[in-house]
This record gives sequence, structure tokens and C-alpha cells, in this order.
Amino acid sequence: MYNIQTLNKISKYGTDNFDTAKYTVADDVANPDAIMVRSAAMHDMEFGSNLLAIARAGAGVNNIPVDKCAEQGICVFNTPGANANAVKELVIAGLLLTSRKIPDAMIWAQTLKGNGTEVGKMVEKGKSQFAGPEIMGKTLGVIGLGAIGVLVANAAIALGMKVVGYDPFLSVKAALSLDPSVKTVSDVKDLYAAADYVTIHVPFNADTKGTINADAIAAMKDGVRVLNFARGELVDNSAILPALESGKVAAYITDFPSDEVLGVKGVIAVPHLGASTPESEDNCAKMAALELIDYIENGNIKNSVNYPDASMNAAGTKICVMHKNVPAVISALTTALGDAGLNIDNMLNKSKKDYAYTLLDVAGDVSDDVVAKLAAVDTVIKVRVIKK
Repeated sequence: MYNIQTLNKISKYGTDNFDTAKYTVADDVANPDAIMVRSAAMHDMEFGSNLLAIARAGAGVNNIPVDKCAEQGICVFNTPGANANAVKELVIAGLLLTSRKIPDAMIWAQTLKGNGTEVGKMVEKGKSQFAGPEIMGKTLGVIGLGAIGVLVANAAIALGMKVVGYDPFLSVKAALSLDPSVKTVSDVKDLYAAADYVTIHVPFNADTKGTINADAIAAMKDGVRVLNFARGELVDNSAILPALESGKVAAYITDFPSDEVLGVKGVIAVPHLGASTPESEDNCAKMAALELIDYIENGNIKNSVNYPDASMNAAGTKICVMHKNVPAVISALTTALGDAGLNIDNMLNKSKKDYAYTLLDVAGDVSDDVVAKLAAVDTVIKVRVIKK
């Protein structure tokens, strides 16, 4: 029996995928074999030696200590693309909210309460202060053409916008999904120079922190509108706020409110609603659950952020080895198995930065003594045996 701990409310559309004969799923299980999480902060948590994996029901993993998990042989999964449509729809709404001054107009309309039959006249007299441009024919710059960025770009094209995209790591799958009308550039400055609206859709890490900074804003058009539905730290608040005050940036909409930006003129702060749809929560939960099941029961990895994707069917006993990505580990593993008289029928080795994952399909039973010898190989982090 495997114990799955849920740190947040996880949709039953996901948790119902766990066979109750094999799994216990609850928020209070002791010594979990795996954890499902949405937004709960995990950086200060201590993990037990039996924890195999953490699945984030969403794309971002900045609430999870990914490097610490890699060092301990804990596979961290996310669910890329599961919430893409939900975020795309909110980005499209963001384009309209920043253009037409809709939030301010709605607040103003509420102030007319109590004026009886005069409200209609007051509306007609005061509405001009909220006039704003249409998005049709304008240019949208999309930074990051992953699952969400591609959907945003294609939707903008369908709405009559021109789209310039920038992604130095554009995948073949994304490129094939991209509307042919989208112009891609190799220098983000070309995007800044062309765009009336700039939206960012990249993961947050040390390299992307503050992507929208003072230099980036200086390269943008006057009166640009900036949208951030990816991660708050991607935009440097110390740069965006003075740009709003000067009028360089006409409006900034963010799904990540902070004390710095709340109440600032020109800022539309949305309370992290990007993936807050029942469809998105269901999709993320199901994908996270299926990732955990395949990893726990079969040792296969798909959509991990700290270990390589690796999948292999095994006719016999499958040995799963997490180790550092250094020379001589494979030879040491195969030697240990050969010394134990075990034949390797199939093998797969994949690496991701500093870490690697090796799957071995062997004929015969693998004893605890053999597992101990494999675990003793230098830089091996974790060894797991899955029997048919």
C-alpha cells in the first residue's frame, strides 16, 4: 500500500485515479510515498527517506525545493499544458482590461448609485474618461512560446492582432502548433520595438528573474501595455512602477499581486486566477496523478523538472537507479549485476543536467544484497526494484 499526501485540495478528478486497493490518499497520511501539491510552500519541509516523488498540479514549481529533492532522489513532476487554456483565456481578458480601462470604469459606475433617473445622463457624460484602443490591428509581443504562449499567440491572431514571438528554446512541437502568421524573432529587442502589448510566458528561475526590467522597458514603445500571467518575479517592480508613473507603460496587469503594486494607478492586480477554473484544476490533478502512478508502479518518468524523462517496458525485474551524471556509473552498475549472475535484457540511461536515471530490465530476482551493492556505487542516490 502506497501513501499519497495531498498538501492542498486536489480535485477528485485526479485522486480518483488511484486504485484504493493500492493507495491511501489523504492530507494527513504519515510517511508519504508521494505528495500532491498545488500552492503550498514546501521549502521548509523535511522529507522522509521513503518519499519517491512530488507532483505539482500546475506548471510552476517555485514552491518546491527542486534541487534539494534531486539530491535526495525525489522526482518532482509538474503538469505542463494542463492549465494552458485557462491561462490563455485570462490573458485575452487582460488585453481587453488594459486597453479599455474596464476595471476603473466599473468602479466609477458604482459611484453613480443613488442618482435615480440621472444615472443614464451621468454615464453618457462621464464615459469618455475610460475610452481606450481596440486590440484589432495592434501588435502583441509574446515572450515564451511554450504551451501557453502558443495558445495566446494563436488566439491573438484569430482576434485580428499581429503577433511577434520570441523563444530561443522553441520546440519542434510548439513551432508546428504556431499559427503561420506569427512572426518569430531571434532578438527580444525586435519584439519590444514592435509590440503595443507585451505578455510573458516563461518559467521563473535565476536566468529569467526580472526579464522585464528597466532596460527592457526602455526598448519598448511608449504607451506599451504589459501582461504578466506567468510569475510575479519575472517583472522588476522597481522598473515597472516608475514607467507607469511616467506614462512609458500605459498599463500593467499581473496575476501576482504584491504590496508594492496594489493601489498603484495603471496596475490591474488579479488574485492569481490564471488556472482557477474547474476544468484546469481537474486536468492538472489528473495529469499529476497519472504521472505519480506510472512512476511508482513502473518507474517511468514523464514531465519531471529535476530528472530526465525516461520510459521503458520491462519483461523481467526493473531496477530504477537515480545517480549523478558522471562517468563510470553505468559500468559499475552492470558489473555489480554481472557479478551477481544477473543478465541485463534491456537498459535505458537518460540525463538532465547534473542528474541521471538508469532503468535496467534483468532476468531473475534481485536480492537485497544486490540492491545494497548497487546503492554503494559512487554517486548513486537511490535504487528501487519493481517486480512484475
